Amino acid sequence: MIDWQRISELRDEIGADDFDEVVDLFLAEVEETLEALPNAENSQLEPMLHLLKGSALNLGFQAFANRCLEGEAAARADRPEEIDRDAIRQLYDASRSAFLQQITA
Repeated sequence: MIDWQRISELRDEIGADDFDEVVDLFLAEVEETLEALPNAENSQLEPMLHLLKGSALNLGFQAFANRCLEGEAAARADRPEEIDRDAIRQLYDASRSAFLQQITA
C-alpha cells in the first residue's frame, strides 16, 4: 500500500522539517481534490486523477496512485462510468491511516 522506501528517500532528500511540510501540503491538496471528485464533470476527471496520481507517487502512496492511474486511463478513454470514486476515496483513507500510524510511531 505504501512505498516506505520512497518515503525514506524523500525524507533523506529534503530533511525532516521540509518532509513534514510536504506531507501537510500533500494531505491538504489531496483532501481538497477528493472533496471535489464526487461532483466532478467527466471533463474534469482526467486532470484531477492525474494530479492525485502524481501527488501520491511523490509521497509513496503506491496503491492509491495505481487506482488513480486506472481512473485516469478510463477518463482519457471517455469511460467515466468505470471510475469508482468511492473506492478511490476509501483507498486514500486507508493509505493515509497506514501512513500516519507508521510515520508517527
